[in-house]
Amino acid sequence: MPAIVVLGAQWGDEGKGKATDLLATTDPIDYVVRTSGGHNAGHTIVVNGEKYATHLLPSGILTPGATSVIANGVVVSPEALFRELDGLIERGVDVANLVVSANAHVIASYHGVIDKVSERFLGKNMIGTTGRGIGPAYSDKVNRVGIRVSDLFDEEVLRQKVEAALDLRNHVLTKVYNRRAIEVDAVVAELTSYAERLRPMVADTSLLLNKALDEGKTVLFEGAQATMLDVDHGTYPFVTSSNPVAGGVCVGAGVGPTRIDRVIGVIKAYTTRVGSGPFPTELFDEDGANLQRIGGEIGVSTGRTRRCGWYDAVIARYSARVNGLTEFFLTKLDVLDSWERIPVCVAYEVDGVRVDEMPMTQSEFLRAKPVYEYFEGWKTDISGCRTFEDLPKNAQVYVRALEEMSGAPFWGIGVGPGREQTIVPPRD
Repeated sequence: MPAIVVLGAQWGDEGKGKATDLLATTDPIDYVVRTSGGHNAGHTIVVNGEKYATHLLPSGILTPGATSVIANGVVVSPEALFRELDGLIERGVDVANLVVSANAHVIASYHGVIDKVSERFLGKNMIGTTGRGIGPAYSDKVNRVGIRVSDLFDEEVLRQKVEAALDLRNHVLTKVYNRRAIEVDAVVAELTSYAERLRPMVADTSLLLNKALDEGKTVLFEGAQATMLDVDHGTYPFVTSSNPVAGGVCVGAGVGPTRIDRVIGVIKAYTTRVGSGPFPTELFDEDGANLQRIGGEIGVSTGRTRRCGWYDAVIARYSARVNGLTEFFLTKLDVLDSWERIPVCVAYEVDGVRVDEMPMTQSEFLRAKPVYEYFEGWKTDISGCRTFEDLPKNAQVYVRALEEMSGAPFWGIGVGPGREQTIVPPRD
């Protein structure tokens, strides 16, 4: 049975939750795994007409019989974890099959404080973070002063680690940002208060997942954020603090690259991003406002309005390359139902020169202007279509054109938020 990776192929918010949920309901999925990021992620899933939003939890938490895993590459806020679990429990969702890696790093309250004050300090150069402490937690991890989930069960070790982390953080807070120092006792008390509820969920998830694959189980690795937000391969510095590309899945879950069978990139039929940073196809006109309104482009985790633009095939090809995509899942095709003509970015112009692949430098990407090809719209509601042949001819032409220029075949096409609103195009 396969190990499948589902990840974002743009700047996030592509509909990864729907793709993950669809895979988990069409084929038996034994494990659904988050491998990076924290509660700055957001997946929306519609089940039997009810809308659910997951943030830190894998969206597989809604799939009966599947084990949900928060793996070692994730940074975990215990407060956010339990708040999300309690919200699902209140709605009757069974959350008993959740496992958390002992090696996952913990987001403490001081990480959120550092995140917010440092963003304000940057002023016009701010990154556009969610302010939830994800970056500072990853920074502590790399600086080797981080706190792991397993540390919450040994108060002596926990205190030593909190003291080491705050020794530096408090100097910065008081002397650079003119804020009050954070007390070690308060942080230790907060984190130990979560220990007993968390303890039964904690395991060696790398061992668990490798054993599952050895036994022929199906493991679905669910991406958070997206390729263009990758700290190495995204639009740096306007990126997240981890590696949400396919290679990062192996590190973040403790499984080798030879275990992966499929890598599915989720991509919208247009493009969005939140936060700061370059966005070549971004629209500032009525088309952009309509994409935002019709597509409901508001962040699941943050409530921030998403910036909107046309489909960017350069980014699609880049994502296909750096992730080794075996296929794409195209979402929100139905959002384009009302357009007479639909532009698609097929290349960039940088300083008067056509560029067909991602520019090498940040400054070149900032200066990139989209080169468009135009496709006729279909001007009809496609949300009820269930086969590729049901789609209007112009919609079929649009999909096939995107597939041709994007670097990998389309495994599925979303024409609405529901599980059933998905089309599997025929293969030659």
